[in-house]
Amino acid sequence: MNFVPSYVKQYETGELNKKKEKLMRKLENCDLCPRECRINRNKYIGSCRVGNKIKVSEFVLYPGEEPVLQGEKGAGAVFFSNCTMRCVYCQNFQFSQLGRGKEISSKELGEIFLILQFEKGASNLDLVTATPYLPFIFDALIYAIERGFSLPIIWNTSSYEKVETLEILEGIIDIYLPDIRYTSNIVGKKYSGVKDYWSNAQLAVKEMYRQIGDTFILDDETYELKRGIIIRLLVLPNYLNQVKEALKFIKYEISENVHISLMDQYVPVYKAKQYEKISRYLHKSEYEEVISYMESLGFKNGWIQTHLLASEGVELKR
Repeated sequence: MNFVPSYVKQYETGELNKKKEKLMRKLENCDLCPRECRINRNKYIGSCRVGNKIKVSEFVLYPGEEPVLQGEKGAGAVFFSNCTMRCVYCQNFQFSQLGRGKEISSKELGEIFLILQFEKGASNLDLVTATPYLPFIFDALIYAIERGFSLPIIWNTSSYEKVETLEILEGIIDIYLPDIRYTSNIVGKKYSGVKDYWSNAQLAVKEMYRQIGDTFILDDETYELKRGIIIRLLVLPNYLNQVKEALKFIKYEISENVHISLMDQYVPVYKAKQYEKISRYLHKSEYEEVISYMESLGFKNGWIQTHLLASEGVELKR
């Protein structure tokens, strides 16, 4: 299959460079994410805890994504440090919340992109919690394209995004991988420290779908995804209604043809033990209830998980 990523055309027309310059100017009065802190990140640290430096925790061949994203060797994941959200249960808290990682230049980031493709044989470039670093990512992407980079790019996001920022990504990103965490701003404030999660996430997912639609292009031989959207739903203990409302939103306001990844892998790490309702693992019955509800709505595309879950009243030792 001779798939050409969308960003190639934008590079050839000069549009990619124009977008990079626009993003660089935003650093002076940053409004990249819904927090809109308007801080001059060339001088100070924004509310995302990022200034004008790139900080990366690690880059790896990651086997934990959906099957069509893993390919033979794994997704080419770049885990950026810090985050626009403050999730109390974040499994990546060491770098997303505590900011651990290494500062690198745009050129070094571009070299990482090239290493993932040519040395590690990644199926794609999986950018994880990358929004604060967008200006530098575009700079690195131009550097990498000029040296032969051609992997499809995954935008791996919490969906706490601004539509205006996502519009800049149109024609650059071929695979959107958004989470829907909650369908309540109140719950989002309690567990992720943002007052307007659902207000923004709805608009963000709609914008991602506008760009991609029901398109789902798989390589004929490897079955690796080249272009498409997969919406992830993490089932939280005691909050099944949040996932059910998200499923209704997807069906009636997005499309029942969208691929959904229903995740059962919640672990009460970081600060989760301080919050009674999410201080335990998910029960098998809870996950099965959501699966049944999803099936009742007619969804046919996507994945469910088969991790070992405990029955109610029994806790697994992990």
